[in-house]
Amino acid sequence: MQLHQLKPAYKLKKKKRIGRGGKKGTYSGKGLKGQKSRSGHRFAPVIRELIKKHPKLRGYRTKIPKKNIVVVNLDILTEKFKETEVISPESLLKRKLIRRIGGKVPKVKILARGKISKKLTIEKCEVSKSAKKKIKEAGGAVEIPNSQFPMKFQIPN
Repeated sequence: MQLHQLKPAYKLKKKKRIGRGGKKGTYSGKGLKGQKSRSGHRFAPVIRELIKKHPKLRGYRTKIPKKNIVVVNLDILTEKFKETEVISPESLLKRKLIRRIGGKVPKVKILARGKISKKLTIEKCEVSKSAKKKIKEAGGAVEIPNSQFPMKFQIPN
């Protein structure tokens, strides 16, 4: 047996040609309006329906995550801490000056509002320039971990 000798076991059913007049009436058996009644109708691909269901994003696509930074001023540190104490986010959390955000200890930035008269050591906190100046004038120290900055960049003390 050769390929050209193969025949199907049943005859193919001929497609009914509708929409060309005849005894079917005005709509030719297609019903009223809609995509199926039009000539050459094709259904939209399923993936397009899924894409259209999702909301469109407005504006530029970069969404900057919120930086969880808590601000603490020098006057609060002067009130709550003793001479030569070490201030870090953990010590501020113990004194209930800051709270956890999302179950994590937040980043702390120290600003220069108020006066400082005590020698305080600040660790693992971001410090504004004016606050840093006031702390150093009072005899304190600011220690900034290197992991906050790129490897090529060092801040002079």
